[in-house]
Amino acid sequence: MEPERLGELLDRHAAALELFARQWCDTPEDVVQDAFLKLAALPTPPDEPAAWLFRVVRNGAMDASRAARRRRKHEALATRSAAWFEGPDSDRPVGTIDPEDAADALRALPDEEREVIVAHLWGGLSFDQVAGLISGSSSTAHRLYSRGLSALRERLGVTCRKTRRNPS
Repeated sequence: MEPERLGELLDRHAAALELFARQWCDTPEDVVQDAFLKLAALPTPPDEPAAWLFRVVRNGAMDASRAARRRRKHEALATRSAAWFEGPDSDRPVGTIDPEDAADALRALPDEEREVIVAHLWGGLSFDQVAGLISGSSSTAHRLYSRGLSALRERLGVTCRKTRRNPS
């Protein structure tokens, strides 16, 4: 399809397509953009490009909605604090942190710090492996980990337990 024709379709239908997509998903702009990219990639344009765009946007918006629902479900399962931290309050020893507070503090961290902490502590990855995950160095992974732990300690009001050295 010629760029001029694609531009005309975009000018004429983009706003209506976004409104149409908004019925099903929270990312209508992305869905509309994907539809126009698919249209531009077609070897031959459809006979009725506007109808084609509406159909592709509808399908894309419904797919985006299902994906968002799945993502929220997986995130909810992954962020259950009891699974991350400790059992219910009745099982918790005196002086330990509340699992909900810990989960909230973890969620409040910047994404990079949270990613490193979860990968290292719960995923069991070494700092070298975490470095590959974040496309950085192991020292960067360690720095993010340390900064994140410091932020967690500060937010939760706990200090790091220091081990006592036995005099030898």
